Amino acid sequence: MKTFKSRKLYQFTGKNIALISRRQLLPNGLWKKVEMVAHPGAVCIAPFLNSGKIVLIRQYRPAPAAYLYELPAGTLDEREGPLTCARRELREETGYTAKYWTKKGRIFPLPAYSDEEIIIYKATGLRLEQGQREEDEIIETRPMTVAQVRRLFSRGKIIDSKTICALAFCGVFG
Repeated sequence: MKTFKSRKLYQFTGKNIALISRRQLLPNGLWKKVEMVAHPGAVCIAPFLNSGKIVLIRQYRPAPAAYLYELPAGTLDEREGPLTCARRELREETGYTAKYWTKKGRIFPLPAYSDEEIIIYKATGLRLEQGQREEDEIIETRPMTVAQVRRLFSRGKIIDSKTICALAFCGVFG
């Protein structure tokens, strides 16, 4: 997990991000002023109930002021590894735990201006337990068939980039 390093010049530091302005040496020898969002990292989980059914969530997101279809995901806590975070987030957001975990890939969703890295996991062997959502999370759990997920995507109803990438990594789109 990355932590915010003190050698960077922070313009703003929040709970999960820091806005940074610094000079950076590029591979071609040019020094450039870089403005970016520093992020501690995140995970995205594709939880499969079986080979034909996946658990999505419908979550309210304040930035676009809309409900989005997504896979469970979350930001790494300080000194927390990605798999530990994935286990925590799956249970918090869906109420499910998983017996088997497979790392499927990683993405940089906004590489032009953020160092956020998202690790993608596939979770299987699910068992429904008690969820523990945070108070500001407005989430509905939506188990769906793979065919339903594909239809939502083809109709432009799944627009969250980490979800689209995770579904692709897991072979949902064929």
